[in-house]
Amino acid sequence: MTLLQDVPILSLILLSPLLGLAVILLLPGQRASWFKRTAIAATLLPLVLSLWLYADFDRSKGGDGYSESAAWLTLPINNDTNTGVEILFSFQFTLGVDGLSLPLLLLTTLVTAMAAWAAWHVKKRWRAFFSWFMLLEFGMLGVFLARDLFLFFIFFEITLVSAYFLIGVWGYYNRERAANRFLIYNGIGSAIMLVAFVLLVNTAGFRIEEPAGEAPQFIYSGSYADIGANMADPNAFVHLPPEATGGVNPFQMSEAMGWTLFILLLVAFGIKLPIFPFHTWMLRVHKEAPPPVVMIHSGILLKMGAYGLIRFGLFLFPEQAREWATVLAVLGVVNLLYGAILAFRQQEFKLVLAYSSISHMGIVLIGLAAFNDIGLQGAIFQLVSHGLISALMFLIVGSLYERTGTTELPKLGGLARSMPFMSGMLLTAGLAALGLPGLSGFVGELLSLLGLFQSHRWLTAAAALGIVLTAVYVLRSVLGITFGPQREEHGALRDARFVEALPMIVLLSFIILLGCFPSALTDTVQLSVETWMQQLLASSWGG
Repeated sequence: MTLLQDVPILSLILLSPLLGLAVILLLPGQRASWFKRTAIAATLLPLVLSLWLYADFDRSKGGDGYSESAAWLTLPINNDTNTGVEILFSFQFTLGVDGLSLPLLLLTTLVTAMAAWAAWHVKKRWRAFFSWFMLLEFGMLGVFLARDLFLFFIFFEITLVSAYFLIGVWGYYNRERAANRFLIYNGIGSAIMLVAFVLLVNTAGFRIEEPAGEAPQFIYSGSYADIGANMADPNAFVHLPPEATGGVNPFQMSEAMGWTLFILLLVAFGIKLPIFPFHTWMLRVHKEAPPPVVMIHSGILLKMGAYGLIRFGLFLFPEQAREWATVLAVLGVVNLLYGAILAFRQQEFKLVLAYSSISHMGIVLIGLAAFNDIGLQGAIFQLVSHGLISALMFLIVGSLYERTGTTELPKLGGLARSMPFMSGMLLTAGLAALGLPGLSGFVGELLSLLGLFQSHRWLTAAAALGIVLTAVYVLRSVLGITFGPQREEHGALRDARFVEALPMIVLLSFIILLGCFPSALTDTVQLSVETWMQQLLASSWGG
């Protein structure tokens, strides 16, 4: 870290969408082009800042220097001053990045900027749409930057509310039903997550401070750093039995509570990922949401579930995660095969891509279940790669739907004759999705499977079958759209315009870059992964 040492770069990235939101709210009139150009410019600012941050990232330190903190809220909760002890709830506005969050932060700014270009086709209520759009980006950035549990929860809920309105107002025919199902499922996941966070704060978040000349302070903190340090310290209150603290220790986390918290976090973030059978809500969203929102939903919002599972599930509960490695591997293989088989049976291209997302998130679970450096790097690589590929796919789908009025496979075909550029983009994105070497999809799948092969060879063989099925359904749908007989009404379709071609080219460039030079990503995450693995493979309860 050199150039950004004295610059509050994290705060600038986080708050930049709010600047765009303020400008959009103040724009006069109802000229669509004003709102669209403002939104595009507003999303480019955090993209430039995150690229700068990524370039300045000190890979030898794992990004520890990138953190910002300010006092947020301190609540005294005891009124009895005779005890001589002050009990406080302390919440800090703490931001930070490391090898896990930085690639996802860059993915967020990139996909959101490209989605803003795709939003050029929005036809109504432009001020409201782009206001919710900028608020959604603010929430997503906050999720990947927050280092306080309750701050993370607040940003997580901002994304939920923003996406709900974007789906429910600007989606297709069954948009309200899709939005309601999205809200119900994700709301349940958020409630479970909040319960787990409260329990964490009341156990691992406890510490004692004794300021000079003042009464001792019993502090409950939502700080991720404090909770992580306590979970890793065998002498912290969270690990001490009652007899070691004078007979009473209300802050001890028993083995049963540890397992309960791990399962709560797995379910909460598994809904978002999604893990089978918590996936049905996602299908409606992929089908009914407008293209810019689906680009963000598939490219970023699903990744928040995996990020939360890694950050709070694996890293805070390494013992439980290690013992459940086989369960996670089985869930990953089920996701992979289930999604691939049902994607092959679909006649609606949006549903093909929806089930494809379920299948590819199975690869992420496989990488996590490998429980080694290679698998974990593969899982993170797969998150970024799938985010780019799915965003490109849905960008193309939106342009196809605008021209043809359908995304049903039997009603499409031969589009390469009238739209060679867009068809070429679709074909290349499909090849990336099936894992063609030289494109980003290959690297994430390879690393995840190599990692799993070291511990679960039979499950790796089953997962390999899912990769074969991926090639089948991708080629079936993509080749069916681009080649074959062309319908008469599609003979004069216009190819991609500049406003559509530019984001396609940008996304594809990153897919090729990561496919040809995977070290651009793996070098960033490697040291952080090695550090985390030392904790994950340590003996139980911070030993």
